[in-house]
Amino acid sequence: MELTLKIMDADGFVLASATGQDETFLVYRQSYREGDCVVVEASEPGHIFLALDSANQPGPVYMKECDYCLAVPFGDKHKPYSPDAFSGDMHRLSVRSARPDEIAQRRNLALNPWDDHANRTLFPHARANVETRGEAVFAARNAIDGEKANDDHGFWPYTSWGINRDPDAALTVEFGRPVRIDEIVFYLRADFPHDSWWEKASVTFSNGRTSSFPLVKSGAAQGFSIEPCIVEWVELHGLIKAQDGSPFPALTQIEIWGTEVPMAGDREVAAVDAEDEAEDA
Repeated sequence: MELTLKIMDADGFVLASATGQDETFLVYRQSYREGDCVVVEASEPGHIFLALDSANQPGPVYMKECDYCLAVPFGDKHKPYSPDAFSGDMHRLSVRSARPDEIAQRRNLALNPWDDHANRTLFPHARANVETRGEAVFAARNAIDGEKANDDHGFWPYTSWGINRDPDAALTVEFGRPVRIDEIVFYLRADFPHDSWWEKASVTFSNGRTSSFPLVKSGAAQGFSIEPCIVEWVELHGLIKAQDGSPFPALTQIEIWGTEVPMAGDREVAAVDAEDEAEDA
């Protein structure tokens, strides 16, 4: 897989770029300006490990199409990121193809630190029907960014999905391809007593099935095994708030654990699965 990283300005001019086979790095020695964006291009769809800033660790994501663009965040949009991210005049970006064994292993399939409202290419992707006051620190993408600190709110690393007190709030996590899932883990925001919590949450799967999960007042991980199933998205809804004095329940993180489903183009994943089955026989 040929991979390219670019920095582009608001007029589409390429400020810096780097291209490599299966892995490349880009060092940009200038400060970002409003309108700049970071671009990832791949010669084919597939799984990659991506770090668009050195303040974030590389994470596995799936590129459904061959290019992805993230507008460099400024102002309110920068608040979900580390204060060190995208700042200063020295930036290191990296991308590499994921190895077959990395693709095939069981992992949190909902993790994407680089998700964004405008994202339609890099999966998983989170979207919601409501976000508190439209503020970036309460956006849907925060529920899949890997940040789990949850004893405060309103700034990094205490980002969350805020529902603006809406009892009909719903969050959808799209995977961009079929995946096999077997566990869901919730991290409720736990800035008590400012925060409330949900006593029950429901999840509808793209296969039409719905499951409900009992939740408790806790900032710890609340995990639930589910019957393994193949899905392309899940929707969190039916959030039943506890009867307490706070009107502010929120979700810090959702993890959805499982494995890839080998597709026609994923011969390497299929090969790894076949080896595992042979070993178990």
